Amino acid sequence: MARITAGITTSHVPAIGAAIDLGKTGEDYWKPVFAGYDWVKQYQAREKPDVVVLVYNDHASAFDMKIIPTFAIGCADEYAIADEGWGPRPVPPVKGHADLAWHIAQCCVLDEFDLTMINEMTVDHGLTVPLSLIFGEVSQWPARVVPIAVNVVTYPPPSGNRCWLLGEAIARAVESFPEDLNVQIWGTGGMSHQLQGPRAGLINKAWDKAFLDRLTSDPEALRHMPHIEYLREAGSEGIELVMWLIMRGALGSHVKELHRHYHVPASNTAVGHIVLEPA
Repeated sequence: MARITAGITTSHVPAIGAAIDLGKTGEDYWKPVFAGYDWVKQYQAREKPDVVVLVYNDHASAFDMKIIPTFAIGCADEYAIADEGWGPRPVPPVKGHADLAWHIAQCCVLDEFDLTMINEMTVDHGLTVPLSLIFGEVSQWPARVVPIAVNVVTYPPPSGNRCWLLGEAIARAVESFPEDLNVQIWGTGGMSHQLQGPRAGLINKAWDKAFLDRLTSDPEALRHMPHIEYLREAGSEGIELVMWLIMRGALGSHVKELHRHYHVPASNTAVGHIVLEPA
């Protein structure tokens, strides 16, 4: 049977992708950011996941104001890299796992969790930057990907508790898939940052670190954190952190933290990264 063996979170800052693509990872500004991902690259070389259920948000590449799904699942065999205005990133196309994706979609809908099913879409930095950070620069991605796109761009975004419950539903679906697969689930986005207005450039280091702590020590509090706290404490784009709760909900009640990395700043964002395993 398929099984979820690990949960990983990471920021998906577009400037990180540009630093990789332009060969700037060795520059003094960027070195501390990328050093924090050395551990996970070695971990992945050992773990060799077959599939990554990758939770991310689209940045007006596949979706726009014409259609705004709260939760969407990619069910295709392959996803092209989006052109976000300066050409597609020079990374491999993303190979999907259509059978598992359709199984998750079916199970979640029958579990009374409606997902929008997408058969064709491009994927932007929200999905490709995490792949680059965690797998490195490769000729093809070493795992297939089931994309889960979450609306955290247009009001209203889903609550933390709803995201957690989706994680639980995804875990039940994966566990009922008959193929023997090593599956990881990743939550991406965040941490604290604000891109516009009088508070542009806001980073709340203390709040970010407390959020990382609570992923293991007090996840119940995170489930019920209101949107206004994300906005007040982590900035307007800090709401992306609700996507981490899909990952956390999929891992069950107790987890073991294997690795953590936090760095300020990368562009105008706080970078957070954590690796958890079900305990």
